This record gives sequence, C-alpha cells and structure tokens, in this order.
Amino acid sequence: MIKFVMCLTRHPNMSREEFREYWLNQHGPFFMKNADAMGARKYVQSHTIPSPLNEGLRESRGMQPEYDGIAEVWFDSEESLVAGMSSPEGQKLGAALHEEEGNFIDHSKSSAFIVEEIEI
Repeated sequence: MIKFVMCLTRHPNMSREEFREYWLNQHGPFFMKNADAMGARKYVQSHTIPSPLNEGLRESRGMQPEYDGIAEVWFDSEESLVAGMSSPEGQKLGAALHEEEGNFIDHSKSSAFIVEEIEI
C-alpha cells in the first residue's frame, strides 16, 4: 500500500471553520462518491484543532505555521494510483477534483506527496 498525502492550507478568503465545514461536508462526500473510480482504498481527513499547543510547538522548534489539515488517500500501489488517474474517467475526475479543491484550498501554500507507511 502507498498513501497520497496532502498538507492543506485553506483558501485565504475562508475562516478555519468555513474551511472545515466545506472540506467535511462538500468535498468529502464528492471525493467518496468517486473513490472507487480512482482506485482509492481509504480516505482520511485530519483537521487542525484550535489549540495553544500548536503555537507552542511551532515556537519551541522554530517551525512554519501549521497546515489547516491533512488529507490521506490509500492505494494498493503506485501502479494502481497511476492507472486510476490515467483512465479517461480518472483524468476527468482528476480535473474536477482540482477545480473543486480551488473552492477551499490555497494550492500555492499546500503540499502533496506519495509516501509508504512504515509502522515502528
């Protein structure tokens, strides 16, 4: 299994609560409706909570501000991810997802990458 990870920064015109509501109640159902077509096996949203611990962690380590959330999508393999997104249906869906993400994500301040989970 591999995992597609996106570290998300909300659209600049949205509050964190508006971002959370849109991502959870609009994008989440849209994604799940199309997960099988992409070959996605699991989808998890992690929403950053408003906690003074976040500021303390950032300051104590000299880190960048936290992301507004993390999206994780599991696939059987890199090949299955590529196959799912390369089909005509997958390409159409990929374009629709990217466009829809523009409603709540600031892509210029977000990040995406593929990882392999290693449990220790």
